[in-house]
Amino acid sequence: MIAEEVWLIEPSGPLRGDVEVRGSKNGVSKHMVAAMLGTGESSIHNAPEVGEVGITAAMLEALGIHVRIDGPEIRIEPGAHIEPRVPDAFTGLNRIPILMLGPLLHLAGEAFVPLVGGDPIGRRPVNFHVEALRSMGAEVEVGDTGIYAKAGRLHGTRIELPYPSVGATETVLMSAVLAEGKTVLKNAAMEPEVVELALFLQRMGARIELSPDRRIVIEGVERLRGASTWLTGDRIEAFSYLAAGLVTGGEVRVHGCPQDRLVTAITTLARMGAHFEINDQYLCATAPPEGLRAAAVQTDTHPGFMTDWQTPLMVLFTQSQGMSVLHETVFENRLVYVPALQKMGCEIEVFDQCLGGPACRYHDTNARHSAVVRGVSKLKGADVTLPDIRAGFSAVLAAAVADGPSTLRGVHHIERGYHRPFEQFASLGLNIRRQR
Repeated sequence: MIAEEVWLIEPSGPLRGDVEVRGSKNGVSKHMVAAMLGTGESSIHNAPEVGEVGITAAMLEALGIHVRIDGPEIRIEPGAHIEPRVPDAFTGLNRIPILMLGPLLHLAGEAFVPLVGGDPIGRRPVNFHVEALRSMGAEVEVGDTGIYAKAGRLHGTRIELPYPSVGATETVLMSAVLAEGKTVLKNAAMEPEVVELALFLQRMGARIELSPDRRIVIEGVERLRGASTWLTGDRIEAFSYLAAGLVTGGEVRVHGCPQDRLVTAITTLARMGAHFEINDQYLCATAPPEGLRAAAVQTDTHPGFMTDWQTPLMVLFTQSQGMSVLHETVFENRLVYVPALQKMGCEIEVFDQCLGGPACRYHDTNARHSAVVRGVSKLKGADVTLPDIRAGFSAVLAAAVADGPSTLRGVHHIERGYHRPFEQFASLGLNIRRQR
């Protein structure tokens, strides 16, 4: 049995330097699935080196899809025979299998995918995906071990999502592009990663129209070809490193992520007193001499404040002057990481009420989805276990400003979602070591 790697971190003052962010974890794996639909080879450039890529590549290989990874370049080409079943070995690793249902129905006429997994941030039900596929003519059965689907050619239809789910929108996109007729999707997610996926499918020959009011119209075509694309820099990673510079009193210049993907995040930090330098090469933020101010922030679907931004923001709140409030409206269990930060001295209390914004869909539940944060908290080094990707990054930030050494366990979560985070932090001046 191989001992799990841990990171040993000692606070080492302000973090300064340059970080180049590659394409997002949330984008690259969806593009890899979309490449299944092309009749020729597709190439994805500026891909991050994250665990999610390896997991998705292994799934595709098991289905008979050829995958070649060479650093930031991924090449994908369907084989002569497509296996319709994603092996049970991939049960619970991530949420990619559910997105393979539509493509497998087109390629093999049937599909089985195991139960989905991913970070423990709350329910991400598959019923939106299932109902969408059923409305397009698929027979779908949800069992104890996974989902089985069968169909001839899917047909276009009208679908309205109860909530603008990113995953369900992606399922409809990848199912409707080869369906017979027109599909109209209402209340669709319009996150940049969703639009980027739609643009890739369009390069493959899909007919997609992005209409106002969260409406996407897809006209099915007979076949798609292979295509090439360059992934835009990860907005989650970009914000995370901006926060790393701010929380330590330093300055991190983030390259590779355009300003338009960070509009809401930049304004939020500016309201807290951060000073920005923004040009076509990089973005950077610095805190004023008197420190950052408290804020009330509510997460939301795009173009609102992204739910994945709130974990580094929470640590930033602990080092800002006054009482801050965070209201999470996207996932009901997103605050699962708070106990790890509390162990490090972060003064955070969580509540089941809607604080810092209007009532959300969790207002009449027991979901603890709001937090009140006292700043400035004096943080201390601790031995903590990381529950998920974003929580892992926030723990690194807390360790960077603590008054003693910290031991972080479960760091594989961070490496599943961030491009070479250990090396990036070391390059910024953090005293960080690996240990088994």
